[in-house]
Amino acid sequence: MSRVIWKGAISFGLVHVPVALYPASQEVGIDFDWLDKRTMDPVGYLRVNKRTGKEIKGEDIVKGIKQDGGDYVVLSDEQIKAAYPKTTQTIEIESFVKASEIGFTLLERPYYLEPIAKGEKVYALLREAMLDAGVIGIARVVMHTKEHLAALIPSDAALILNTLRWADEIRPLDDLKLPAAGNPASELKPSELKMAAQLIGDMTAKWQPRDYTDQFTSAVSELVRRKVAAGDTEQVTSIEDAGSETAAASNVVDLTELLAKSLASRKPTTAEQSLKLKPASPPKRAAASKESPPKRVVKQRA
Repeated sequence: MSRVIWKGAISFGLVHVPVALYPASQEVGIDFDWLDKRTMDPVGYLRVNKRTGKEIKGEDIVKGIKQDGGDYVVLSDEQIKAAYPKTTQTIEIESFVKASEIGFTLLERPYYLEPIAKGEKVYALLREAMLDAGVIGIARVVMHTKEHLAALIPSDAALILNTLRWADEIRPLDDLKLPAAGNPASELKPSELKMAAQLIGDMTAKWQPRDYTDQFTSAVSELVRRKVAAGDTEQVTSIEDAGSETAAASNVVDLTELLAKSLASRKPTTAEQSLKLKPASPPKRAAASKESPPKRVVKQRA
């Protein structure tokens, strides 16, 4: 079982069920690493300052919300929690509904709920009562500084919390060109409906999740196996193992760039300025002229 990501309590009426929250899904598939095709060097994911390009530590990152004028409002986790503390540690059930009323587009991510702190009996009571009534709970919960709408669903021995998308997160169908709902509007022939119903009936089976596997992952894994067997692989040296030679080379490049920038921004010394501003000496004449320089004529504007 993966690690606990949240601890709190389910609340309905005056009843509280202490629970721990675990992820119920996991990513399974081919893990592609990014490589530079020219050098086979790994391409990593870094938290960088977009202005300086330098990597920064997680503790130096704060949350900011951009305003219309371009300024940001910076909020700490403590300020966010203080602004809306009501459901930070509570799965607060607001109502119970029939599961069939929840559209598939609203479903987001499932989590397992496990009873803790001697809450097994109340946990079982809530689960069995919901199963008998044929309902699921609609609740609010705050995780990772974000409030989620969620469905509390009894499933076998477990209570599952499935986060839901908010209604305004679902795009409307208005912009889609869809055939009108209903048989008369769609102008379907009875014979067409009969054949479609027969085909659907022939393909109808009991839902068995294990019957469906990720064929793409299997195919790519087999391709990788064949390439390894044929010796068709590339050597990739990680940045950490590149050695002092690579580090020294990168330092030389950085130093050259810094020197060039330093020279470009360098101010000339006083002596250099005086040499630059001093006019060139006129050629020597046999005898100095005693004539006065010609007067500059300024034309008057009409």
